[in-house]
This record gives sequence, structure tokens and C-alpha cells, in this order.
Amino acid sequence: MNALSEPTAGSGAMPTDAALLAVLGQGLAALAAQRGWMVGIKDAADGRYLHANAALAAFFGRSAAELIGHHDAELLEAALATSLRSADQTALAHGAALSSEHKFDWRGERQEWSVLRLACQFEGRRVLCSIWQDLLAQRQREAQLKAALEQLEQQQQANVALRREFGEQGLRDSATGLSTRAHFDDQMRREVDLSMREHREFALVFMEIDPLSDKAQAFGDRAFERIHESMGRLLRGNTRAMDASCRIDDRRFAVLLSGVGLATAHSRMEGLRRQCATQILAIEGQELGFTVSMGVASYPHTAHTQEEVIAACEAALSAARRRGGNSVALASIRFGAG
Repeated sequence: MNALSEPTAGSGAMPTDAALLAVLGQGLAALAAQRGWMVGIKDAADGRYLHANAALAAFFGRSAAELIGHHDAELLEAALATSLRSADQTALAHGAALSSEHKFDWRGERQEWSVLRLACQFEGRRVLCSIWQDLLAQRQREAQLKAALEQLEQQQQANVALRREFGEQGLRDSATGLSTRAHFDDQMRREVDLSMREHREFALVFMEIDPLSDKAQAFGDRAFERIHESMGRLLRGNTRAMDASCRIDDRRFAVLLSGVGLATAHSRMEGLRRQCATQILAIEGQELGFTVSMGVASYPHTAHTQEEVIAACEAALSAARRRGGNSVALASIRFGAG
């Protein structure tokens, strides 16, 4: 049987359109009350109120009964009443539902409303129904939600940074920001394995702070603190993400240059040596300077195992110191070594 067939005798009469509209009106009135919407119905001919819900009456500071029979010009300032009347006339001329926004000051407070206007026939007269939705409250809620989301995002970013900081605490030297010796050694082993498998180059650099001047030595540990800070900045600024550098002790540092041959490593370290020599550090208004000696070795040109690379680098550093410091020495290339 067709579920949409005509009702049979005894099934009850179908509700009239008026009854359905009454039910719909009750539902809309309940929804408006729940959402805080203001609802007014005006006579299309003269703009006088025929109906006002509790929210609209509260907006005017009157009872709903006191609004009936009055128009906006009697309730509002002239400029605002004229603006609303113009919007009403536009909606009446439009025929279909028309939405617009109104922004104005009312009783010392800023008002922002979205108004849906609909002209229709009711009991033989043309009326205009208006439904007012508070945009300012909605936008305030949206702004609060946005602020809450931004605060949550900031907290998440802070948590990520905190986790990263905790994760790196065991990997970074606090004085220089460089890798710890243990972490550097791990990277060194990985670089050796990678270079042996893929037949690629890498360079190792040992550097040592040359003996300080008498003026610098007079400041003791404070002078080394400034030098360590400076060396940390210089090494971080002169190495790439794939490179590694660490502080071995108070005077010595090491740098691992991934995928770099002997000539390129020498050129880069010579530039770093010059930067160190031109650094000016100040303690209590006194200018201090420092220089470094460097030894550079590489795989596979000067050595073929990790131990050999380290030994070659130490030998080159000793040669640089014998020259009087402030110089870069290269390890000897081993021809024919296998």
C-alpha cells in the first residue's frame, strides 16, 4: 500500500494551514526565546508594532503591551528610527526575506545586530516580521574562542619547546651551545660508517685556544667564559646543519665537516681562524682578544679509519702550535695507503 495515499474515513481530518502556521509560530517563538532573538511584527502601512516578544520589549525598556501601537520614531532617536524605517521599506519592496546589519549606540552601549525582515499577509493586512540576532555578543564569543585557541596553541608551542629543551639538555654544552663530547663522538662514528659505505669525504678539525695575554689571564675564568661564548657563536655560525662541533675542554674544540674534502675544510677553517683573531671581547671595559691554532685531517685523504683520522688531526694541531699559533695546519696526505 502506498504510504502517501489519501486518508481513509475515520483517520481524522487533516490540520488546516492556519493550524500548521500556528504550530510553526509557536516553535519559532520558542527558538527565538532560547537564542535571545528579538522579534517584532509591524503594520506595513504605518510601521506601528502589532507584536513584540519579551526580548524586544526588554531592549526598549518597556513591557510588550507598551510597545503595541507605537512606531520606532516614538521609541528611538530620530536618526536611528529613520534608518530602521528605510530598511523596513526596502524589505517591503523586496517582497522576499531580506537580511541586513545595523550598528548603532543605544543607552551608552555599542549595538551590532543582524536583522531578517519578511513581509507577509496576516488576517487581511500586510505586516512586516523582523527577527533581530545580536552580532556583538556572537562576535565576542568568537573572539573569546579565538583567544582561547591562540592561548592553547601558545601553550602547545611552549610545551614543544620545553620538551625539545629537555631532550637537548644531555646533548648540548651549556657554556657554548655546542654538542657534548659524547654526542659529538656518536656523530663521528655515524659519519665514518656513512663515508666508508658510500665512499665519501669528511673532515675533522681540532682547534686549541692559544696562550692568553697577561691582561686576559688576569680575569681568570671570566675570560674563558667570554671566549667560550664567542667560540660557540662562531662555530655555530660557520657550520651547517649536517656538521657537528663540540667543546672538548676549556681550551680545545672539535669540528666535523660532513662531505667535505681537505682543501675545502682548510679554506673554511682559515676563514674561521681570521674571525677568531679579530674578535674583541670586553670585560670591565677592558678589550680582550684571542687566537686559535687548528689542525685539519680528512677521510680518506689523510687517514682510513676513525682512529687514524683523530691521530692525524692531533699531529696537524701540534704542527700549528709549533708555528707559534694562530695558524691552520693540514695533516699529511697518505699516498698509496689502503
